[in-house]
Amino acid sequence: MAEGKPLIQVKNLHKSFISGEGTLEVLNGIDLEIKTGEMTAIVGASGAGKTTLLYIMGALERPTEGNVLFESRDVFELNEKEQAKFRNRNIGFIFQLYYLLPEFTVLENAAMPALIGSRSTKEALATAKELLSEIGLAERVHHKPGELSGGEQQRVAIARALVNRPQVVLADEPTGNLDSRTGETIYNLLRRLSLAREQTFVIATHNIALANKSDRVLHLADGKIDRTGKGDFDV
Repeated sequence: MAEGKPLIQVKNLHKSFISGEGTLEVLNGIDLEIKTGEMTAIVGASGAGKTTLLYIMGALERPTEGNVLFESRDVFELNEKEQAKFRNRNIGFIFQLYYLLPEFTVLENAAMPALIGSRSTKEALATAKELLSEIGLAERVHHKPGELSGGEQQRVAIARALVNRPQVVLADEPTGNLDSRTGETIYNLLRRLSLAREQTFVIATHNIALANKSDRVLHLADGKIDRTGKGDFDV
C-alpha cells in the first residue's frame, strides 16, 4: 500500500434526499481517510452511494451532516467562489461519460482546466500535450472527440483531470462505459500514473477484479463502509 500523510479525512458523513415518498438516506455515517499517493477503490452495488460520496469529497455536493477535511481544512467552510477555486487547483475529475466538448480539439479539451485556472495558454497547451503524449495520444491532439474511440476519449479525460497537477483525482466508474478489455487498459493506465507520479486516486467501480489492482478497496453498502481489503465481493 502507498504510504503518506492523510490528505482527505471524511468524518461522520451523512447525505439524505427528500422526495415525495419521504427521506432517502444515501450515506449514513461514513468515516475514512485517504493518504497522499494512495490509490483507493470504492466498490458497491448500484445505488450504494459511491457517486454521492465522490461528489461530496470533491465539493460538488454538500453533505447533510459531517465533515470533509482536505489537509485538515473543512472544504465546506469555503464559500462558493473559494470552493470553485479549490476544485480547480486541487481535484481532478474523471467520469463514466467523458464530458468532452465536441467543438474543441483533444488538446484543447485536455487543457481546459488549466485555461480556466488562469494559466497562460502556452503553458496550458504545453502541459496538456505532454500528458497526451504520455498516455499514448500524441498523434490525436488535433482530432475532435467524435473522431476517437471510447477508450481514447477516456484517455483525454484522464489528461484533463491531471493537467492542473491536482492533489487527488476522483474517478466515477471510469471504465463503466467501455468494453472489458479497454476498461482493463484504462484501469492499468490509472495504476501506472498513480505509481509513476505518486498521484492520489479515489475510484468508484463495480469491477472487483480491477478494484483489486488498487492499494486499498472499500466496500460500501447501506450507506456505510462495511468491509475493507481486497477480495471477491458481491456488488
